[in-house]
Amino acid sequence: MYEYHHMGIPTTEKREGEEYIPQFKMYVSGYEGSEFRVQWHRYEPDSDLHPLIKTVPHVAFKVKDMQKALQGKKVIMEPYYPLEGFLVAFIEDGGAPIELIQTDLTEEEIIARAQEKRAR
Repeated sequence: MYEYHHMGIPTTEKREGEEYIPQFKMYVSGYEGSEFRVQWHRYEPDSDLHPLIKTVPHVAFKVKDMQKALQGKKVIMEPYYPLEGFLVAFIEDGGAPIELIQTDLTEEEIIARAQEKRAR
């Protein structure tokens, strides 16, 4: 079963409160202040992420078992941990990128860990 987590929208415009993620050469903003958990993603021209991730909006869903969720799917970004206890992967479905997240963290814990990581 899939549970809605957030929506990510690529943009070319700088937005207030952007956080730079050097590993992916991208900027992220909006999530913590959005009632509907909309994130904005702005990419550097030389970002190595899959073209769909950089150009097409995506929806992110929480899953109970990442390995099971990825079976038989077209994986466009292998699973990785951006935060401790927060596993992420991307698949392609009908030409659209879909983000899958496996975590037992609450939204408050996710935000706290992201803030801790930014403070380092």
